[in-house]
Amino acid sequence: MPAGMKPLEKFLKKQTNALTRAGGFGDKAVGTGASRRRASLSRVVPFFRETSPEGGPTRDVFSPETEEAPCWPSAAADIRSPSLSSDEQSSEASLDTSWTPLAADTPENLALTLLDSVAGKRYGNCTEILLDDFMLTHPIFLASDKFQQVLLQQFGAEGRQGEGWPSWDGVERKQAVLSVAFRYLDTYRELLQEEGDRSNSFPKDLYLCAVQELSRFPELVEDVLKLQRWTEILHNPAEEDKESRKKQVRPLFRHFRRIDACLQPREAFRGSDEIFCRVYTPDHSYVTIRSRLSCRVGEILALVREKLQYSEDQPTQPANLILVAVTSSGEKAVFRPSDEAVFTTLGVNTHLFACEPSELESLMPLPEEIHWSPGDSKLHDMSAEEVSNQLVVFDWELFSCVHEVEFVCYVFHGEQARWRPLNLELVLQRCSEVQHWVATEILQCQSLPKRVQLLRKFIKIAALCKQQQDLLSFLAVVLGLDNPAVSRLRLTWEGLPGKFRKQFQQFESIADPSRNHKSYRDLLASLRAPLIPFTPLLLKDLTFLHESCKTFHGELVNFEKMHKVAEMVRSIRRYRSTQLVMEAEPSPSHLQTKAYVRQLQVIDNQNLLFDMSCKLEPKDM
Repeated sequence: MPAGMKPLEKFLKKQTNALTRAGGFGDKAVGTGASRRRASLSRVVPFFRETSPEGGPTRDVFSPETEEAPCWPSAAADIRSPSLSSDEQSSEASLDTSWTPLAADTPENLALTLLDSVAGKRYGNCTEILLDDFMLTHPIFLASDKFQQVLLQQFGAEGRQGEGWPSWDGVERKQAVLSVAFRYLDTYRELLQEEGDRSNSFPKDLYLCAVQELSRFPELVEDVLKLQRWTEILHNPAEEDKESRKKQVRPLFRHFRRIDACLQPREAFRGSDEIFCRVYTPDHSYVTIRSRLSCRVGEILALVREKLQYSEDQPTQPANLILVAVTSSGEKAVFRPSDEAVFTTLGVNTHLFACEPSELESLMPLPEEIHWSPGDSKLHDMSAEEVSNQLVVFDWELFSCVHEVEFVCYVFHGEQARWRPLNLELVLQRCSEVQHWVATEILQCQSLPKRVQLLRKFIKIAALCKQQQDLLSFLAVVLGLDNPAVSRLRLTWEGLPGKFRKQFQQFESIADPSRNHKSYRDLLASLRAPLIPFTPLLLKDLTFLHESCKTFHGELVNFEKMHKVAEMVRSIRRYRSTQLVMEAEPSPSHLQTKAYVRQLQVIDNQNLLFDMSCKLEPKDM
């Protein structure tokens, strides 16, 4: 497992093992891709203890030994999403009062049931819920290419008695197919644009079929015009959008930085985006390559070879290069040539090295990642209000860039996902970065009074982030202060005024994972959009739901599980339903603060942090 993909490994692995021993989990998800992506959650929440969702009886799961499929949980059963607050669950319950879970069926038959519902409004007010459930979760059980084929086939089908939809023929059938197709195109617009010709053929083929039917069904004229616009949108993205993406520099946090780039508003990453990245050699020299974000490791190595060919420091051309991720603690992970999009999976201070297999053991972290120099923090010259404002704005930009389908792809498909969760991985990386930033700033400060001042400032920053409903940075700062290397500084904490100690204790209670993170969920229930949730906990809930019951039994899909997954994704949609507006006026120094917050210099080696802590306050003090 690549070292850069570890940020959540311990957290989820411990939880999975504990629940398996307790009988709460069925078989684990199969496939290294899914496990490797989900593994990147552990370091983001390293101080959360693992507890299983409380309450509710253990539910039946599919077992290969059973002869018959067990009954799916009924809608009345208490299987509400652990990521929803009590108010949100009540809201969801009000929407689902007449909801009847679909019976387990094959993916193709579920698609036909969806079209039947849209054509005849068979499920009444629940048709919209069914449509949304299917759109958000169909990549789990029905590949998009196959789903597109089903829509094309059903649009052209004649629907003779006893086949397809006996009650909904002619224009109703075709309008239902087009309605579902429009919803699909709207949900996946950005992702389909990214794929280019692979996805452009679907609306074009559907458009050609619809044009041929206009003479028989003139009622389709508006839908045909709409379909034509969709064909143009996917085939020719807006010129201004293409120009803006051409000009924008695409920095990936610490892996390649430019001050002017970090001050620009963050836009969603796409696999075709070109980025700059440094790839190091064993002697710590490096070459800078320009690469697509989604390119394979083999392509990265080809670019490195081309650069080294013209390097005076490389008299001989390396014959067989491998790409290795090296963390600040010296851990190494070798990538396969077929691995894709490795840039966003790297840890905070993890760097890429290219070397020959015989040089693997000699690879060492960069000197600046091993050694540290004490000094005063820049935070002393910044106000807590300015720093918290910039944290909130940047977190909102990152969170807004995450397509809601990325949450599903991250948990269910991992590296095998058709659409890679690039932006979600950057949010997780940011959470880890903020945690280590807090510890780094405090432990680099040699003066005891100044360390106390930094403690006060970080507690105030956490309070302001909480006030502005940025729970991502709020909990990241709290977890950073709870780092063992910081929490052991007895003299520093004793110098903190009682008011701040009491306030921090309240914050710690919110981060308490007992009773399935009840304190945090109660806080979340009291907030309204816009807000930024603690994203790792959302992924933990999705992972628990995924592994607590089977997706398939044979060829049958557990669509009740899909409904619960969609509920969690809809909660994310609600958090972003209102645009964040910062009312504070920028100060003259806000650009310097903005650049600082977006380019945090951190130490993520826990052993090094603990050594720094012991030098500040030795164990015998």
